Amino acid sequence: MPQKIKKSEVLRNRYKIIDRIGQGGMGNIYLAEDVRLSGRLCALKEVEYDRKTPQNLLNEARDQFLKEATVLARLDHPNLPKVSDFFSIGQKDFLIMDYIPGKDLRTIMQESRQRKQFLNEKDVLNWAYQIMDALIFLHNQTPPLVHRDIKPSNLKITPDGLIKLVDFGLVKALAPEEVTVTVIQGRGTAMYTPLEQYGDDSRHTDVRSDIYSLGATLYHLLTNQSPADARQQFLDPNSLIPLRKINPSIGSQTEKSVLWAMSLHPDERPASVTILKESFFGGSDIPLRGLGLEKSRTDKFFDLVSGKVERTLVWITGLLFFISLIAALAR
Repeated sequence: MPQKIKKSEVLRNRYKIIDRIGQGGMGNIYLAEDVRLSGRLCALKEVEYDRKTPQNLLNEARDQFLKEATVLARLDHPNLPKVSDFFSIGQKDFLIMDYIPGKDLRTIMQESRQRKQFLNEKDVLNWAYQIMDALIFLHNQTPPLVHRDIKPSNLKITPDGLIKLVDFGLVKALAPEEVTVTVIQGRGTAMYTPLEQYGDDSRHTDVRSDIYSLGATLYHLLTNQSPADARQQFLDPNSLIPLRKINPSIGSQTEKSVLWAMSLHPDERPASVTILKESFFGGSDIPLRGLGLEKSRTDKFFDLVSGKVERTLVWITGLLFFISLIAALAR
């Protein structure tokens, strides 16, 4: 377990520790004050490597940290915190980024569940739209950047309603034909992690891994119920309950889009976040195979007559049939 930095300690003659605001297996996150810019608060992410790691792998991991920190520092997007500095002290590396005030979506979801209410679908889709914009921006970098740890606790909403994807802990640069080492070795959180991200070899992850994690995150936010993790789904395909069975108020298109994003095999997911975004907000067709939502003939009939005009025609047809039947019997 990484040793906690003491309050009021100043790192690099600049960052004064105020409090620890997050903790993980490979380091802590601190709220700090930038003493050079009076009043500016920042989040200081600490990375401490396993002391048992062979020196050659340690050197490679730290070199990768510096490369990816340099990439992150160049990013500028309204739904991402700005990375402003990075440095090393002893066996630890540090990443400095904007401190984002406000609650994370996990806290907001828990509060809603305590009130025995579902989050408003419109609000969740507004958040989803912003998150997708951030992911499209990351995935379109050269090389593409995959976040690899999307989950409600890593999404904060500012007082003015802006969503921020706050943690770059498992970020991976997809350099062609190059095996990269993630900034922090890890597998994400099980319920949001696709099958291909399990294990120490991260070569099989790509932008579709973020699509799965986003889908699982939206599933949780819309249902107040954590989705069955990918391994459980692989063993029992029926373990993932369709969203509308839990929250009937969710729109059919939203449900299908979420389940499409959560397809177990990457090839069965949308190929990009842009395509997923179109399925949510453009009403594009979604393949139903494998989503557990294939419709019976009865379901298709009720879909056909779901509109007001169609229902009226069905009633008129039924009434005419009934009148003709009475006339035939009266003869």
